Amino acid sequence: MTSRPPLTALHLLPYLAKWTAIAALVALASGSASALFLWALEHATATHVSYPWLIWLLPVAGALVSWAYLKVGKQVEAGNNLLIDEIHDPRKVVPLRMAPLVLVATVISHLFGASVGREGTAVQMGGSLADQLTHLFRLRHEERRIVLMAGIAAGFASVFGTPLAGAIFALEVLAIGRLRYDAILPCMLAAILADQVGMAWGIQHSHYAAGALAPISMWSLLAVLVAGLVFGLVALLFASSTHALTALLKRWLPYAPLRAAVGGIVLALAVAALGQRYIGLGIPVMLEAFQHPLPWWDSLGKLVFTVVSLGSGYKGGEVTPLFFIGATLGNALAPLLHLPFGMLAALGFVAVFAGAANTPLASTIMAIELFGPQIGPFAALACVMAYLCSGHSGIYRAQTVAVHKHRVGPPEA
Repeated sequence: MTSRPPLTALHLLPYLAKWTAIAALVALASGSASALFLWALEHATATHVSYPWLIWLLPVAGALVSWAYLKVGKQVEAGNNLLIDEIHDPRKVVPLRMAPLVLVATVISHLFGASVGREGTAVQMGGSLADQLTHLFRLRHEERRIVLMAGIAAGFASVFGTPLAGAIFALEVLAIGRLRYDAILPCMLAAILADQVGMAWGIQHSHYAAGALAPISMWSLLAVLVAGLVFGLVALLFASSTHALTALLKRWLPYAPLRAAVGGIVLALAVAALGQRYIGLGIPVMLEAFQHPLPWWDSLGKLVFTVVSLGSGYKGGEVTPLFFIGATLGNALAPLLHLPFGMLAALGFVAVFAGAANTPLASTIMAIELFGPQIGPFAALACVMAYLCSGHSGIYRAQTVAVHKHRVGPPEA
């Protein structure tokens, strides 16, 4: 172990001043962008509820958005994966056009009835806006990695109202089994401040009540482990299905606007047959999952609608649909495992996301921020179990494997 001269507070001052300023700017930009996005999303959702016939225009809207990306958005079409790739291997500043493009595309997706989320949009806006500081502060490659991570943290935190989870998510999502501690201060500052900026703009986040929790016992811990296994397998199914359908449609329908149009037609026909329950964010259904029993097929319905939407190229993100899938799946498992509905809905809410994104720590912290500290031990078990059972591929293709989740077989010689 090499010895280094001790750092003093004086040596740290330039570092602290620089990254505090950068984090504050990232938070201001990302928090404001998320506030605008959430405001627009609320109005788009309300408009669709008032005019459900808009679903029949989804194929046209999707085709137009895909055409726009072909013309002016090819460089940013990879979305979250582009940001992760740039952090792994910094090459060039993410184009600023990513932010308005993904904002408008996501609002259109929700206005016309696609089943997509919102985290992808907030993260992409945060990352692209943050990266514009690269030239202003003359950041080196290694510093640019950090500013991109701060943008991801700020976007995630401000769109969900979970600043600690947002910061840890940015540190954890890049590589399975490894955290980037060199970015911990900028990510923490940017996430906390971005959340405050969003609230200053008047943004209100959805509140979920887990209700009474089971006491910690051998049975409750075992039941949570079993539930975590199911959550992980469903996360694996979601991620693999989304990737498979995306690849299949790209092979069968190479022209992106045609893929979106065909997917939109399928979704519109499905809504005509099954109703509006599985489109959009699905927050009303998620709230129901914490209160009373729901049909067991709700999680499957949302999974299929979301896989078709994302596979066809509609913009938005995967995380909120994963919350829906997890909450309704937990609701269905509750009577089988003899645990309260609200408790298992809360665990499913975060654990399916943990398995699909390979972020068990961020998901555990999110559970504590959303549902209170008492759920922490159960959430940790459910999220870790889901993470272990979801395989090494997730919703983000650019995510690398730094440390394998588990090693099966005889030890190496």
